[in-house]
Amino acid sequence: MSRPASEIDREPAARTGRPEAAPVVVSLRRACASIGGRTIWSDVDLQVRAGEFAGVLGPNGAGKSTLIRALLGMAPISSGEVTVLGSRPGRRGAAIGYLPQRRAFDTGVRIRGSDVVRLGWDGNRWGIPLPRFLSGRRARAARERVDEVIELVGAGAYAGRPIGQCSGGEQQRLLIAQALIRRPELLLLDEPLDSLDVTNQAAVSTLIHTVCRREGVAALMVTHDVNPVLRYLDQVVYLARGGAVAGPPERVITADTLSMLYGTRIDVLRDREGQLLVSRPVRGHHEGEP
Repeated sequence: MSRPASEIDREPAARTGRPEAAPVVVSLRRACASIGGRTIWSDVDLQVRAGEFAGVLGPNGAGKSTLIRALLGMAPISSGEVTVLGSRPGRRGAAIGYLPQRRAFDTGVRIRGSDVVRLGWDGNRWGIPLPRFLSGRRARAARERVDEVIELVGAGAYAGRPIGQCSGGEQQRLLIAQALIRRPELLLLDEPLDSLDVTNQAAVSTLIHTVCRREGVAALMVTHDVNPVLRYLDQVVYLARGGAVAGPPERVITADTLSMLYGTRIDVLRDREGQLLVSRPVRGHHEGEP
């Protein structure tokens, strides 16, 4: 059984190394997206391998969620090539765990965290075990898998509480467990750090990195706030002003590259540990996400 993330989170990210020889899970080649004749992003080249953690970064309205929808087969690209798990987008949905952008659960929501996780297993029945599933191997497998992913994300201490009574970071861990319950090969997360404080942003980012390495899952995470996640990423696609730059963070997160994308001066520094920091993160314009 996998070790709980509460233990793994304390390990340095570099210890596990990058899965250089792993199979390619997501591939984009000169991919472009347009809506209503307007180019959202263009010339995106990116490969994400099994076990890698990739970030989709950029200001609001840059098309980050559009990229996730393209990988899900929900938004066709206007040119270029996109493959997901060796097939066209939309063909391998059962092998994808998806966490859409959302707000926190209301404090009055009484459903237990473990039942929210269970929805990932049998959500077509709203998580309710029908009589023929109450016993036998399938019911036992479901219970065991719920317990396993709850342990994996380090949520055992609060999974039995109403999810409305859990903190934002705890809710995100439970939702990540829900997305992982069917053992996906690809995890797509749309703004999971939104509305979290800095401590929980780091904890969730570390958790996703851990899941990638320990479970061999490829993950793409959308975020507009660069610094909390940057140290955990293997690959970056940075979208801004209709353009895109993709590749390893050391190549993409540079003052020259970001200044070119944003059309204004962006400084990139290093902290005491040598980690990259964007000293002037730009939130961008406020038009809606296409």
